[in-house]
Amino acid sequence: MAALALLVAGCSSQNPYDYPWRESWDDNTPVTPDDPDVPVITGKPRYVWVDAAANYQYYANDAAYITEDCKRIAKMGFTDIIVDVRPGSGDVLFTSSVAPACTKVAAWVNGRYKWVERTATFDYLASFIQAGHAAGLRVNAAINTMVGGYHTSIGDVGMLYDRPERKGWCSVDNLKGGLTNAMEDPETGPRFLDPANPEVQEYLLSLLGELAAYEGLDGIVLDRCSYDDHSLDAGYTEAALSGFTTYLGAAPSTWPVLPQGQTYVTNPSTLQRNWLAFRCKVIHDFIAAAADKVHSVNKDVRFGVYVGAWFSEYYSSGVNWSSPNYQLAKNESSYKWANANYQKTGFANLLDFIFLGAYAGTNGIHGSGEWTMEGFAKLGAKRLCGEVPFAAGPDIGNGSGFENGKQQALIPDIVNTMLESSDGLFIFDLCHIRMFDYWDAFEKAISAYLETVK
Repeated sequence: MAALALLVAGCSSQNPYDYPWRESWDDNTPVTPDDPDVPVITGKPRYVWVDAAANYQYYANDAAYITEDCKRIAKMGFTDIIVDVRPGSGDVLFTSSVAPACTKVAAWVNGRYKWVERTATFDYLASFIQAGHAAGLRVNAAINTMVGGYHTSIGDVGMLYDRPERKGWCSVDNLKGGLTNAMEDPETGPRFLDPANPEVQEYLLSLLGELAAYEGLDGIVLDRCSYDDHSLDAGYTEAALSGFTTYLGAAPSTWPVLPQGQTYVTNPSTLQRNWLAFRCKVIHDFIAAAADKVHSVNKDVRFGVYVGAWFSEYYSSGVNWSSPNYQLAKNESSYKWANANYQKTGFANLLDFIFLGAYAGTNGIHGSGEWTMEGFAKLGAKRLCGEVPFAAGPDIGNGSGFENGKQQALIPDIVNTMLESSDGLFIFDLCHIRMFDYWDAFEKAISAYLETVK
């Protein structure tokens, strides 16, 4: 009851436990498994992410791996898979007339980059849909959204490097040498696009239209629908300046450049607060257009996003994932980066589902604040105001204490805590389940949870 009172206090909306989506959200029997050994799943949904690059070596050239792993995922007790079909290169793993096919990725293998190439021609996404449905899973496709290439120590890959004339689509970042196009950044990593560029938006909406038309697809999830690398340094393009001028109603006297290399600000100027809200408005408006695009093609495909649950810092990404009904000024009075219009940029009400990365370490399962899994989930519920179902959970391979595996004993507590404090369980990533042999641990933990909800 205390948690419910806290949630209601943060929102100007109806009873957070009385929303029309809840009945369908908890109904997790959309298909009948072909394999009688795979159980029909009940209870809150359980999602596992399947990163493209990290799992490429298994699936790129062998559909049999896809079939077998979908069976194993269902046997563990997960209800859904989220299949990454557009890695950081910006190339795609589905049939597209808009984007180039992904034929290789620079995978991080044994502490270094290694090229993993694809020579097979079978439809990667369609294979997951077929195998997933046969196993009794719902299949959701994820894309790395605002990216278009990947720079590594062993070379470059992706649509931007294939089409140099698209350099103008890139983010412009405030680096040590001044404002720099992302294509000229010497650091390794994904090359982000400019979210304010109308050509970028049109291109991505075309991709989403193709995905939404995929036969049998259950949902679409946007990942990295944000500014460059969660950075305050990103976004200083001519398209952004034009949009910012419209937002202000007059041209700014100077670029609202924030201190270089910082991930948060303590006392921004009025112009800087307006700039931070403008960036969030750009992402909000794109997500609104993306939701409309997906639902106009197929109203039955669920649409959502993945975000990091660390809301207190996530504004640096140009992302406000809260509900527009969340009373930010009242509940987060210490957040001086938010202007009076920041609350309007919340986009939770535009989504069918959302995934919160509750990426705390092994010592942070329980708690009430950020950087604990439970705290991330409970604060997420407060900020979402019950407007959208959310699944939360950890990164079980990169979080502090998870890096070397051997954490089987913690998995039951993680599963129970996330399912008790969220609308569903979210686990990143399947590669870590494989790497650290967590198959049995998740199966036992989820089975035990299901016994409690019979």
